Amino acid sequence: VQLVESGGGLVQPGGSLRLSCAASGFTFSSYAMSWYRQAPGKERELVAAISSGGRSTNYADSVKGRFTISRDNAKNTVYLQMNSLKPEDTAVYCCYTVRGPAAYWGQGTQVTVSS
Repeated sequence: VQLVESGGGLVQPGGSLRLSCAASGFTFSSYAMSWYRQAPGKERELVAAISSGGRSTNYADSVKGRFTISRDNAKNTVYLQMNSLKPEDTAVYCCYTVRGPAAYWGQGTQVTVSS
C-alpha cells in the first residue's frame, strides 16, 4: 500500500489549495479515505473523511464550509479542496486509510498559510 500526497505549499490567508493523495497497492474503491493534519506542538486531528463510494463525507467543525473532500475511484485519488484558508490551517496534511487491522499513512504535504 502506498499513499502519496501532493499539492501543499505556501498560500496567503483567504487563499485556496487543492491537495491530492494518489493511492496504490490496494482496491482503492473499496475503502474509506481520510485526511488528517498535524500542526507543530499540536495533536494530529481528523480533517475530513469520505466513504468508499464517495456518497458520505464528514468534516471537522473547524473546516466545515471551507474544505471539501472528494475522490475519483477511476484515478485512485482522493482530494482535499481547501478554500478561505486561515493561518491556523498551517500543518502537515496526510491521507489515511485502514484495511482490516492495518492502518496506512502517506508521508504528508506541508501547508503554510501566511502573509
